[in-house]
Amino acid sequence: MHLNPPSVGRRSFLRAGAAAIGTSAISYARIAGANDRISLGHIGIGHRGRELAAIAARLKDEYNTEMTAVCDLWCVNRERAADAAASVYSRRPRSYQYMEDLLALKDLDAVIISTADFQHAPILKLVAEAGKHAYCEKPMANVLEEAKAARDAVRSRGLIVQIGTQHRSEPYQIAARELVATGALGQVSKVEIVWNYHGPRWRGRAEVKQLSEQDTDWRKWLLTKPYRPFDPRAYFEFRLYREFSSGIADQWMSHGIDMVHNLLDDYFPTCVLAHGGVFAWRDGRETPDTFQALLEYPKGFMVSYSTSFGNDADSFTRVMGKKATLINIGGEGSQRWKIVEERGTHENDPFVKRPARIITLDDDTKHSLPWSQRIFYGALEKTYGPLPFVSDSNSSHMRNWFECLRSQRQPNATV
Repeated sequence: MHLNPPSVGRRSFLRAGAAAIGTSAISYARIAGANDRISLGHIGIGHRGRELAAIAARLKDEYNTEMTAVCDLWCVNRERAADAAASVYSRRPRSYQYMEDLLALKDLDAVIISTADFQHAPILKLVAEAGKHAYCEKPMANVLEEAKAARDAVRSRGLIVQIGTQHRSEPYQIAARELVATGALGQVSKVEIVWNYHGPRWRGRAEVKQLSEQDTDWRKWLLTKPYRPFDPRAYFEFRLYREFSSGIADQWMSHGIDMVHNLLDDYFPTCVLAHGGVFAWRDGRETPDTFQALLEYPKGFMVSYSTSFGNDADSFTRVMGKKATLINIGGEGSQRWKIVEERGTHENDPFVKRPARIITLDDDTKHSLPWSQRIFYGALEKTYGPLPFVSDSNSSHMRNWFECLRSQRQPNATV
């Protein structure tokens, strides 16, 4: 696939690229096949990996892509992924147990990474060093040094990498960001995020009973972690073990804080306090099922984040400004947003007998913004019915990555 800008000749681009970044990244401008098809590889094809593979398959004709290689340490995932791809694309992809074999392929343009969370950054670094673009599931990393190493490997080669914080590419968050940028909220001093769930999250994976040590490579799965005896629970339920994950912070808070960064354009807190524990599900988990954090940012606002897996009380996000409050009802993925004008009269309290002046995000007469998507539902409702959610199988984030591979621009959630 021809990934360099059309104004640059292929030969001159290859010569310049090889001189600038070395031969490991020559595939940056490789022609993969007929009609400039993008050749994809996929490393780690468990539950989330299968969702991403399905999204990529839905977009294959629009962006002329083909899944040409798949890789997973576990033979069951590997063969299932190859079978699924063969049913969608024109041919069966090559199948590998080890990522090094996949990354050695010269005809590969880009790689989807959806392994265990703690493996993301080390693998992204290897993918970048092989000169491949990447879609890397979130969290990018949970070890700072590994995050920096992966970032440097990507940036030094000018690669196009999308991190899987998919809500950045969904219309409602794009619209909310545009709204905040107009100053409609006034000076923001606080953001409150509360996302709850009732249940032993991440426990009870059926694959635990299916996995045998001879069907995978346990030492390779551990990657950068010290050796420990084979444990199928850790293999599939890694988010419950401190060696491999911080649990809620890695998985849920990463989405919530990324939304704050995106809406308010401030990315590095100056102070963070956090605490959590196992209070609801004493099932051997090590990472908290109840968690709270406070963050302070340079622009002068505070963020509070809270999650409980022991109670499904209302979830919400509130961006609180002097002029108005931007409210998301329903937690991560909810498309239900409203703005309440600040009057200093408890205007959002249903028990106070004062009519709240609610400004809807989809009302062009209130804000001269491009609300063409019309994706904010029921903002004037006094009671809320079933809340609409954007599925994790929404294609907008993968679509943004494919578009950037074609245009050679950086995507919405780059490193």
